[in-house]
Amino acid sequence: MSTIAIPLLTVENYKILPETGPRYQLIEGDLYMAPAPNRYHQDISRNLEYILLDYLEEHPIGKLYDAPFDVYLDEYNVFQPDILVVLNERLSIFSEAGAEGAPDFVVEVLSPKTARLDRDNKRRVYATSGVRELWIIMPETRQIEVYLLSRDAANPNATHGENDTFESALFPGLRFSATRIFAQ
Repeated sequence: MSTIAIPLLTVENYKILPETGPRYQLIEGDLYMAPAPNRYHQDISRNLEYILLDYLEEHPIGKLYDAPFDVYLDEYNVFQPDILVVLNERLSIFSEAGAEGAPDFVVEVLSPKTARLDRDNKRRVYATSGVRELWIIMPETRQIEVYLLSRDAANPNATHGENDTFESALFPGLRFSATRIFAQ
């Protein structure tokens, strides 16, 4: 019995999706609907966005965008990370459509329906695409995994609990408590 190979979807297929209606992501050639995140997910994303925007206002080293914002990584991968930052020396990756290449910094806040995709598929693609630092935030356990993808894409460089204070090499001088991220 022969099987029929289903072709992978490409950026061209993704670009003809309607702009209204459900959000989608193209992950390794498969189209996934991105359901609206729950309220706590939005709280976490907003809290971290404020921290980073305050920092970037005082230290204008790059630009921040939040979902929904298309990041075209290659022919088979268009992601919408929760938060992304592109440093000034790479701002040329921005286009009218979004980002045409890997951001320097990406944050994915896990949701039950998309956690496996964020943690496995997207992390793997981020690593091969050139994302330097990835934070995976786990609302249920109130933990943050920090991946330095060029060093080790499979294992976090650090895991921080909600009471930890930490920093990032991409944002010199930024130091804050994770309690600010998890505040409701």
